[in-house]
Amino acid sequence: MLLTILLQAAAAGAGLAKLGAGIGAGLAVLGAGIGIGLIGSRAMEAMARQPETTGELRNNMIVAAALIEGVAFFAIIICALAFFI
Repeated sequence: MLLTILLQAAAAGAGLAKLGAGIGAGLAVLGAGIGIGLIGSRAMEAMARQPETTGELRNNMIVAAALIEGVAFFAIIICALAFFI
């Protein structure tokens, strides 16, 4: 599947920068999704073990997820700039 997309992009005359920007944006979003999913699952496990720390864990989880989202948005913006410039 990926090979066909790569071959079509090369045949259509799209530059390698545009191809790299698309792949880079996809990898950034995929990594952020996996990271936020892991944060959520580990926080739920910790809350199940020690329910009294729910508030503190929730705050820490939200801060960590926001930092990951910020990095993903930054990567997408850089990839978009590489795609359009």
